[in-house]
Amino acid sequence: MNGDAERLAPRVTLAQGLRQTLTLAWRTVIQVRHNPYELSDFSIQPIMFVLLFTYVFGGAIAGSVDDYLTFMLPGMLVMNMLFVTLYVGQGLNTDVTKGVFDRLRSLPIARWAPLAGRIAADQVKQAWSVVLVLGVGLLLGFRLGAPGPLGMLGAGALLLFFALAFSWVAVLVGLLAKDAERVQIFGFTALFPITFVSNVFVPTETMPGWLQAWVRINPVTVLAEACRGLMLGGRVATPLLQSVAWAIAIAAVFAPLSVLVFKRRV
Repeated sequence: MNGDAERLAPRVTLAQGLRQTLTLAWRTVIQVRHNPYELSDFSIQPIMFVLLFTYVFGGAIAGSVDDYLTFMLPGMLVMNMLFVTLYVGQGLNTDVTKGVFDRLRSLPIARWAPLAGRIAADQVKQAWSVVLVLGVGLLLGFRLGAPGPLGMLGAGALLLFFALAFSWVAVLVGLLAKDAERVQIFGFTALFPITFVSNVFVPTETMPGWLQAWVRINPVTVLAEACRGLMLGGRVATPLLQSVAWAIAIAAVFAPLSVLVFKRRV
């Protein structure tokens, strides 16, 4: 009897909400085991990008394929992290439009748990993506700098932290879009300018002066510089702190907006 009363309590404690978040995250992750082809969605594209930019543009941009791979790979990790977050919005939109969240709404769970569960599950996919891109880079000849493996672990942790914050942007898009296809269209349209107009693929100094002003404050540029510093050595402290600040700011704006839209839609 007491168990039923606790289960049907009108308010959910933080501890209960966290447990519910982990349960819903596991539900999302376990889907990959039943449908391994889901991994191909965020595995094939980064491999193609690494190969394409290394061997097609590397010689022209850096004069050497090896030199360009060293410069480009940390930025590619950043770019790939941003694009993988789109799958959070797509999956969430599918659950909402197909009525999955209508069933969840009838359960005594925290209103934010389904959103947080989606984002938590995304961290597993993000980790896989980082390992995949780095593995391809190492096979092509990329080598870590003086910080060594600890620097790579630091860069990976920073990428996951930023992905955790940026996923709230994808969540908001997923809740506002009418279908999953529109999530992808809008996401790619928004992400291409901020990723390509950055120092992910070319040094900032090679761009026109008027464009450099935007590139230097672009969060993608800041995050790419932090990852390069951690993986290759060099300036780290300033871009690292700026990346963390950007992540906190993004989460502070988009997380409350996402929860508000979620409450109104579901």
